[in-house]
Amino acid sequence: NIIFVCFSVGYSVVALNHVIDFKEKKQEITKPVSPSELFPSLPIVQGTSKRIKVLTRLTLIVSDPSHCNLLRSTSANTRLYDIIAVFPKTEKLFHIACTTLDVDLVCINVTEKLPFYFRRPPVNMAIDRGIYFELLYTPAIKDSTMRRYTISNAISLMQICKGKNIVISSAAERPLELRGPYDVANLGLLFGLSESEAKAAVSTNCRATMLHGETRKTACGVVYTVKKPRKVEEEETTVPACKKAKTQA
Repeated sequence: NIIFVCFSVGYSVVALNHVIDFKEKKQEITKPVSPSELFPSLPIVQGTSKRIKVLTRLTLIVSDPSHCNLLRSTSANTRLYDIIAVFPKTEKLFHIACTTLDVDLVCINVTEKLPFYFRRPPVNMAIDRGIYFELLYTPAIKDSTMRRYTISNAISLMQICKGKNIVISSAAERPLELRGPYDVANLGLLFGLSESEAKAAVSTNCRATMLHGETRKTACGVVYTVKKPRKVEEEETTVPACKKAKTQA
């Protein structure tokens, strides 16, 4: 089972992807299947008492502006998914996805040469809106031609987004296509990411995408705390006056 392989290589959260291509006829957004129905028993994450978490994800492949109307409408079934991603096929649709669509991920084509160039305004707007860009690594390990396209398209994106808001995922359909988090982070270096950015692309950025999805589903917000480092000035004010006098003398 691919879920158990994800657990064995070091992942604690996995998303089951439901893909809809509007080019195909009679494509409708159905309710996601509950992970508990598919996997009655999930493995426990190593070093914790928690079980591996399985999310539901919806990916819409859009090739016409009319396909975006479904995302703009408040579809009951759409809101049931934990993560919503859009795969735009044209520059116009990429601009729409970055600026107006209520999604969590914008997928970047890695299997062929991009028909357009990335532009800074829509990319920056997507970053400001908390939307992340997804790069897949499975095509890069399958075929040398797709590997070239993957690296080329990824570097083109990095030149615009400067390594911000990047998520690297697998889209694996077989266990042999999976790689561990550290291996994926090393692949990120080939995509033009720095070491810290590559690590974030398989850890903190993925968590931020989940939080963005929770915010979209609840229509309210998600709050989490971050410990703020103390400043040097604050540390100095905590020193007693007698000690200050001794050090100054």
